[in-house]
Amino acid sequence: MRKLKNSELKRLSPSEFKSAQKTPIIVILDNIRSLNNIGSVFRTCDAFLIEKIYLCGITATPPHKDIHKTALGSTDSVQWEYVKDTIDLVEKLKKDGIKILSIEQAEGSVMLHDFRPLTGTTYAVIFGNEVKGVQQEVVSTSDAVIEIPQFGTKHSLNISVSSGVVLWDLFSKLNH
Repeated sequence: MRKLKNSELKRLSPSEFKSAQKTPIIVILDNIRSLNNIGSVFRTCDAFLIEKIYLCGITATPPHKDIHKTALGSTDSVQWEYVKDTIDLVEKLKKDGIKILSIEQAEGSVMLHDFRPLTGTTYAVIFGNEVKGVQQEVVSTSDAVIEIPQFGTKHSLNISVSSGVVLWDLFSKLNH
């Protein structure tokens, strides 16, 4: 086997990305501290044609060199918007018919491998602060809480890893 060169990968240009049909997923970053994590989420959202990212609370916004370092230009392809209050955004999206999914460990959560997204439904997936997770008020307002099964000694995954796992899983379920 031979590794492919970037020129052989046939990736979309930023303008082609903007006009491409998107995966019916919106990502909400709830008070993310690390600019590198924010950039990584942008890059993951670009990879899976995510509709939009909302940056909420203390989550920094582009342009910023530390976001750019991991986003690698995806802040120019993925649509994003800053909204100060996560709960206000969640309530607005719910009124628009979007199903809200918090990624968290909670009573009554659904394991990621058991969650079956419905075709024709748009989902907003919320990833929380690196220390505190998704705000309890946001979790309580969610239509469902999705949990990533973990079997080791640690209590959580880094948000950039969590976003990759969850978005790939939902993308593959919605597109296959």
